[in-house]
Amino acid sequence: MTTSTAAPGATSPAGGARQSSLAGRASSGHLWPVTKQLAWRSGLGMIRIPATIIPTLVMPIFFTLVFGGAFGALTRLPGFPTDNILNWMVPFSVLQGSAFAGLGAAFGAGKDIENGFYDRLLLAPAPRLGLVLGPLLYSAARALLPAATVIAVGYLGGARIQGGALSLLVLLVGAMGTAIVAGLWGLGITYRLKSQRAGGLVQVGIFVTIFLSAGQVPLSSMEGWLHTAASINPFTAVLTMARQGFLGAVTWDDTWPGLAALAIGGSLLALFAHRGFRKLIP
Repeated sequence: MTTSTAAPGATSPAGGARQSSLAGRASSGHLWPVTKQLAWRSGLGMIRIPATIIPTLVMPIFFTLVFGGAFGALTRLPGFPTDNILNWMVPFSVLQGSAFAGLGAAFGAGKDIENGFYDRLLLAPAPRLGLVLGPLLYSAARALLPAATVIAVGYLGGARIQGGALSLLVLLVGAMGTAIVAGLWGLGITYRLKSQRAGGLVQVGIFVTIFLSAGQVPLSSMEGWLHTAASINPFTAVLTMARQGFLGAVTWDDTWPGLAALAIGGSLLALFAHRGFRKLIP
């Protein structure tokens, strides 16, 4: 009689199938819990170190007040859509604050990469997509803070929503979408440089995009290369979508280009972030 014994490291087909099934459930079956927990972890970091949120709150308010004073004379231009400059500046500052809320995803990832925690996350039996979605979810939620504070300050200065609840909805969609797009840009850079120092380059990209748009001055009042740059800048379409409810009624014609800009920009930057993320996988 002969007997066969399996090698110590071998597994039976049934055992291999079970292990494969378990690995599949571990890697793909818990995407939302992993995403939620990583977003919550980032939120706890903000609570423990409140100084990290101060720039996100203070800078949009600062720009609202400064730009409101510097560009106040715009309301005297023929055809300018409002007689209160804050109706023009508040949505711009909300989106600006949202963009820098997205920067928080990049700083958090850079810190985790530097201290080695990201390596532990990559080796864990968890869906890797959650490692990207978690910081983005946190960024989208964090964008609500500058939105709330800037709208409150603007209201005290006389800014008013003209188009009802739908106006607030498109503004918040623009704010959270901007935070996610900015977060993808920041993660893509951070994954490649593997350091918090990537934040400087990320900020440059955000500033260039914001200030080469129709943020301060309407397109009709621009000339030369700045008009061309603002016309083709996708952020101008997002601004138009977010701003319309403070200037009048919300219309589909002013909404769909902003949604398209967020969708296309988010898709391209998601690919950019994905390629950077693959460089981290051991």
